[in-house]
Formats: sequence, C-alpha cells, structure tokens
Amino acid sequence: MSQDPNTFAEAPQAFLFDEAEPVAVPPGKTPSYMVDHRQRLRTRFMEGGANAMPDYELLELVLFRAIPRRDVKPLARTLLERFGDFNRVVTASPQRLRDIKGVGEAIITELKIVEAAAHRMARSRVLQRHVLSGWDALLDYCHTTMAHRETEQFRVLFLDRKNTVIADEEQAKGTVDHVPVYPREVAKRALELNASALILVHNHPSGDPTPSQSDISMTDQINAACQTLGLTLHDHLIIGKSTELSFRAEGYL
Repeated sequence: MSQDPNTFAEAPQAFLFDEAEPVAVPPGKTPSYMVDHRQRLRTRFMEGGANAMPDYELLELVLFRAIPRRDVKPLARTLLERFGDFNRVVTASPQRLRDIKGVGEAIITELKIVEAAAHRMARSRVLQRHVLSGWDALLDYCHTTMAHRETEQFRVLFLDRKNTVIADEEQAKGTVDHVPVYPREVAKRALELNASALILVHNHPSGDPTPSQSDISMTDQINAACQTLGLTLHDHLIIGKSTELSFRAEGYL
C-alpha cells in the first residue's frame, strides 16, 4: 500500500544565467606567459595554501588539469559569476555546468573529483565517532556535503546506544524548495540498522535555515514514530549557506 509523501519546503531561489566566452590560445607550444602564470599560482598555493588565494585562482588550479593549453581565468570568473563561490561551482550539477560555454566533460570530471574528495574527508571525521562529543565535525560535514546544493536533500544519521554514528544515508532528494519524506520509512530503516537514535539533516538551497511549517510538521511526525518504537530523535538540523538551525536548540524538539 503506498503512502503520500510529506515535504520539507522553503521559498524558491532564482539563479542568474549570464555567460562569457573562454579565451583560447593558438595551436602549438603553450605561450610562456601562460606557463609562468600557472607556475606562479602553483608556487603560491604550495607556499601559502588556499587561504593565500581568492576563489577564482583556486578554481584556476583545478581547471589547469582539465585544460592544459588555454587561458582559464575568464572561464573561472564566468563560473564564479554564475554560481556564486568556489563551493557552489564544485557542487553544481553536471547539467548546469554543461550550460557554460567552454565547460566539457574533462572539467566536470575534475570538479566532481574535488567534490567527492571533500565529502569523503569530512565524512571520515563523523562515521564511527561519538557524535555528541564531535558536534563541530558533524556540522562541518553537513555543511560540506549539503550547504551548496541547488536542490533540497534529506539525510539521516543513525546512531547506536553509545551515540556513535553507524550510518549516514540519503533518504530523499527534492527540488529547489521541497523534498518528499516518509516518516515510517525513516523509522523502519533505523530498526533495520539496529540504531537507537537518529539525527535528521536537510538543506535549504536559498541559504536561510529558518524552518517552514512543513519542516516542523514532518519533524513532529518522525519524532512520534521514533517514540512509538523506542528510538531517540536527537535533533533535526537545517543547513543554510553559512549557518545552520538546530531544532533542539531552538525549542522545536
């Protein structure tokens, strides 16, 4: 028997759609000025780290690997103008990246490798760790994986009796302003994993973590299902662009 999904929701956000033509160089040997520029950026990065570079230069370093013989600075700036910052470029969907002139599969692959590496490193600091004593690492992970997504995502962290994270699973994907969630499926999955507690997490692509009435209602339904089955709902986190909201801290739980 099927059940109608509820949704988390927020106001939709508009995106800009301006484009710029990347600058190519003639066939043949790579111009010395371009070689020197690339080497200067690599040297500055190795000596000063990412903090020594603005977003467009860090993005250039990534693009160097995909485009060996083109001035990538105009393309880097175009990507940043379109998506907003380095993180949003890296996490942009392949479909939207293909809309940018000069972006091919090689560039998309490099960006997705960077994204996957960041997610895996952040995730390793959360899984099999005591979540309540590593709360900052948990928030870092949630922001890394969800803060710059263009659509809503709902995921659940499942914890054992010692509040150690035993699983991190995406339960649903949605659109720019809502995501379908089935409370009974969340509780059922917790039982399958032999979890004792859970933490709900979803993002607001607009960047504003203020909960909607749908967010609050859905959380109440999941909490009721957990209580019926003897599970503990520790928190529900809404991830915005640069901050997050805790249902527990704000008194919703």
